Amino acid sequence: MNHSLPRPPAADPLIAILGPTASGKSTLAVFLAQRLGGEVIACDSTQLYRGFDIGTAKPSERERGGIPHHLIDVLDPPEAATAGGYRDMAIRVLEDLRRRRKLPIFTVGTGLYFRALLDGLADVPQRSEELRARLRRSASEHEPGHLRRILRRLDPEAAEKIAAADEQKLIRAIEVCLLARKPISELHRSGRRALEGWHAIKIALQPERDKLYQRIHQRAGKMLDSGWLEEVERLVASGALAASKARDFIGYRELHRVLDGEMDIEQARMAIQQATRRYAKRQMTWFRRETGVHRFAGFGDDAVLQNDVLQVVARELADAARRPEEGSV
Repeated sequence: MNHSLPRPPAADPLIAILGPTASGKSTLAVFLAQRLGGEVIACDSTQLYRGFDIGTAKPSERERGGIPHHLIDVLDPPEAATAGGYRDMAIRVLEDLRRRRKLPIFTVGTGLYFRALLDGLADVPQRSEELRARLRRSASEHEPGHLRRILRRLDPEAAEKIAAADEQKLIRAIEVCLLARKPISELHRSGRRALEGWHAIKIALQPERDKLYQRIHQRAGKMLDSGWLEEVERLVASGALAASKARDFIGYRELHRVLDGEMDIEQARMAIQQATRRYAKRQMTWFRRETGVHRFAGFGDDAVLQNDVLQVVARELADAARRPEEGSV
C-alpha cells in the first residue's frame, strides 16, 4: 500500500481525535494511520515526560502498530510543560510530516494544548519567581482550595477550567492575572495568531459515561498489575518524581503516598479511579464546547465505529483535495 498523500491544497488536512481518557483515542488513531498514510501526534501534557509511562497510558510498541508516534517522551522530569512549548514542538512535527507527505493524526487528551495549537497564544507576562514563591507559601498556610478561591475572585472563567489540585496551573493563572492586571481568560482571547496552512478534521469520541467509568476502573487495575507502583518507586529513588510537575499527575501522587505509608494500595486504587473519573468529566465538558466536530458515540477500539470514522475522514479528505486554496484552519 502506498502510504503517501496525494498533492494537497494550500491548507493541508490534519485529523484530531478528541476524547476523554480511556476512550480509545490511540487505537483509533493507529487504525486511521495504517489506512491513510498517517503518523500519530500525542496531544497530552502527561505523555511528554520520560519515565512516566504506565500511569500516563503511553501506547506500547505493540499498540503503536508500526506507526511512528510523536511528542511522547520529549521532556526530562525537571523541564516545564507549557501550552506554548507544546505548540512550538507540534508545529515542527507538522512541518516535517508535510515535507514527507504524511497525514498528521492528533490524539487529544489535553484540550488546552490543542486549542493553543489551532488558535495560538496570547502575549502573557513572563514568570515571576518571587510571586510564585509567595503563592506557594500562601497555599501551604491555608486550607485546600485556597489558590482556586483566589483565582475565582480574579478570573472566575479560568478558575472553572483548572482543577483545584493543579497547583502549578493555578499559580500560573493567578500570576498572569496579577502581573497583567487583567483576567488571563481575557488575555487568551486577544492577540493570538492562529495556525496557518492546515485544515483540522475533528473527531470526538463520546462513550456512555457508565461504560467509560467502567473502563477507567478496569484500566487502573491493569496499570497497577503492570508495575505502576514499581515505576513510581524508581522515579522516587532517582529523584525524578520530586523534580517534576508530573509528581502531581493522577496516580503518581497517590502511589507516592503508598510508598510513604500514608495509604494502602486499595485506598490508592479507589482514589485513582475517583480522580480519573473527575478528570474524564472535565475533558468531556471541554470537548463538548469544541465546534466543527464529527461526534461518535462509542469507543475508539470498536470496529463499527472505526469504519464509520474512516468513511467520514475519507470524505473530508476528498473534499479538502477539491477545496480552493485556504490560508488557515
